[in-house]
Amino acid sequence: MTIVHALAGALVCTGAALIARWTIALAARRRASADPLAPTPAGAAIGFVTNFFDTLGIGSFATTTAIFRLFGLVRDELIPGTLVVGHALGVLTQALLFITVVRVDATQMVALIAACIVGGWLGAGIVARLSRRAVQIGMACALIAAAAFMLCGMLGLFPAGGTALAFTGPAFVVAVAVNFLLGALLTLGIGNYAPSLIVFSLLGIDPRAAFPIMMGSGAFVATVAGLRFIGAGRFDPRAGLGLTLGGIPGVLAAVWLVKSLPLTALRWMVVVVVVYAAITLLHAGLRRMPVEGAVPRTA
Repeated sequence: MTIVHALAGALVCTGAALIARWTIALAARRRASADPLAPTPAGAAIGFVTNFFDTLGIGSFATTTAIFRLFGLVRDELIPGTLVVGHALGVLTQALLFITVVRVDATQMVALIAACIVGGWLGAGIVARLSRRAVQIGMACALIAAAAFMLCGMLGLFPAGGTALAFTGPAFVVAVAVNFLLGALLTLGIGNYAPSLIVFSLLGIDPRAAFPIMMGSGAFVATVAGLRFIGAGRFDPRAGLGLTLGGIPGVLAAVWLVKSLPLTALRWMVVVVVVYAAITLLHAGLRRMPVEGAVPRTA
């Protein structure tokens, strides 16, 4: 058995653990509440579209957050957990497809993914305990960063990248530290694809070799962190199911059916929507909260 096969097997196991934990949580929720849990067609459509374009490199966290905020589908404090849990199996599907076909140093890939998992585990533990205001402000900053990364790509500011399939010694140390940080940021709603591509390219790696690393990292972090969000109850189960049920077909459609797609206009639209969502989150998080016991002022 090769390292790649072992990695794929580990992905399948973490995905199975997430499904089992989610099933138990849904059964408990169904016994405790009469609220509907079945995903809506609109929820599945959101999952399909966001994961379709995520596989093409646009990302799913920022776009999904923007949709949730625009239509008020998920409470702000539940958005990070819903993103992680709902997109986990879609990202896992991407990872299984990419790590088996794209060449990269397998040993380094495993080490980088491990660093990302540790960052994601610690990050999920922090995010799951944050207040509504902290989540709003943190997500707004994450969305602004995501929009900045998107703009860099559209303006041709991404580094061209090298041709290596493995990092040199010092570059590998930097890559591990960066992947640890990106794992923690994933749990706050900022995707790792664009920053991974930029940093790894700057360190001399062929940009194509970054894909199995960043997708494998995202898949493991999402499944492991998803377990923590489910345990804490900090996610919207109905919206999460919609993302999953629509997301996996979206990934498969992008991988198998789409060869090329003009994305320039779409990327600009995504940036506008993401910036709008960031502004609304900042406004909600920074506005003055009423003081307990205070008498409202009248004109």
